[in-house]
Amino acid sequence: MSSRLDSLTSWRADWAGLRVAVLGLSVTGFSAADTLTELGAEVLVLSESASEEYERLVPVIGAQLAIGELDEAPAALVAFAPDVVVASPGFAPSHPLIRWTQEQGIALWGDVELAWRVRDKVVRDDGTPADWVLITGTNGKTTTTQLTATLMREGGLRAAPCGNIGIPVLDAVRDPAGFDVLVVELSSHQLWYIGQSSAAGELEPHSSVCLNLADDHLVWHGSADAYRAAKAFVYRNTRVACVYNKADIATREMVEEADVREGARAIGFDLGVPGPSDFGIVDGIAVDRAFIEDRRNSALELTTIDDLVAVGLSAPHIVQNILAASALARAVGVPAEAIHRALQGFRLDAHRIQVVARHAGITWIDDSKATNPHAAASSLRAYPGAVWVLGGDLKGVDLSDLIAGAGRTAGAALIIGVERAELVAAFERHAPDVPVIEVVSAETEEIMTRVVETAAGIVADGGTVLLAPAAASFDQFDSYADRGHRFAEAVRRWIDRGSADDSDGSPVAE
Repeated sequence: MSSRLDSLTSWRADWAGLRVAVLGLSVTGFSAADTLTELGAEVLVLSESASEEYERLVPVIGAQLAIGELDEAPAALVAFAPDVVVASPGFAPSHPLIRWTQEQGIALWGDVELAWRVRDKVVRDDGTPADWVLITGTNGKTTTTQLTATLMREGGLRAAPCGNIGIPVLDAVRDPAGFDVLVVELSSHQLWYIGQSSAAGELEPHSSVCLNLADDHLVWHGSADAYRAAKAFVYRNTRVACVYNKADIATREMVEEADVREGARAIGFDLGVPGPSDFGIVDGIAVDRAFIEDRRNSALELTTIDDLVAVGLSAPHIVQNILAASALARAVGVPAEAIHRALQGFRLDAHRIQVVARHAGITWIDDSKATNPHAAASSLRAYPGAVWVLGGDLKGVDLSDLIAGAGRTAGAALIIGVERAELVAAFERHAPDVPVIEVVSAETEEIMTRVVETAAGIVADGGTVLLAPAAASFDQFDSYADRGHRFAEAVRRWIDRGSADDSDGSPVAE
């Protein structure tokens, strides 16, 4: 079977009759099943649960569906005897079905490898499939993915953001409109599956970046070393530009250790003065010293910090994202003028350092998407002295370093979530001068109301209240977006009730 799998590197290859088990029936799992049935494979989808829509659609596309417990290999899977298992990224390496697959010697793919193998379904005018640009990192992936695609489109390229950003790579590959570049956000989970790839299925990206590295998803990966190793796969086989964060030594080491294609260049970025082959800041100007002829003696202006301030993109970690995205865009030939134009119209997603309101001398910031310590630290550095709202599902990550570092700059800490005791103890050990208040409610609907009322009572005039949880949301909320929405709504209700005497400000639309 391995020889047949090695031949499956094109949409036009002979996929007929290949037996594939797809694990999981979220948007990713369905995209895999839909693709495989279109290719002529025999498909069995296994999931512990399914939405009514997907449960109805799976038989329509010609796949089988088995719903039930997956704590061991179900009889339907064993009887199906798959040639390949395609797992959704939620399935950890320790999951019983992943272990079973490996023990049986069955090929294990993720949706990204499948998409790479069939990337030539729609080709460009020259007959070649779209280039892939890969983006990962502990923090800033989605913002950088959106930025990169925006810069490329302004430069005249047909670019599609996809992957972990919410649009399955397989959907982008199969889009009949076709693209010049796929800008693929990759989670550490997806990268782990890429690391399981056979030689025939290995990706060869045009360019790639790991924005930063800090402990996250340690329960899923099993250790910090395993998490780092997964992130490092982003650089493997890169052909043109390996973009890395000069301020984060781990990303530089990943590039140094990576097995890349001959001619691939290392391109650094940070907020300092750039050297040749770098992107950085000179006298308040963001510049490129990598993709110009005389990079040893000159620099190319991309934008200015003043321009970024005017459009709300001047927080230090956002500027880093802009530099990384600019490097990826320049690597595929986007002119500097196009980058400058695109940045004037770019806006951050909801729940990413979003100003919910400025009212009565208080600025309310929703950074609910800061679900790990690295992201929260970036927000705290952007808003020193803020009343900090944090807590939730810590995902096995210790927040001691965050609290001992950036957390010490907080004006106060309001702690929510099921793991409050651990955070309270961490403040007592590492930041005893920061006032700490636990916010407790048995009802999800009441949590943010209590947070806002408490914060309003302690924040200084002219101060900031910052929701940057450094934790996942699923202990109390449906998602980080749900958490952010509830925070924003609680702020608006507080304003509407006239809890503050000063009313010369007005809420900012979310």
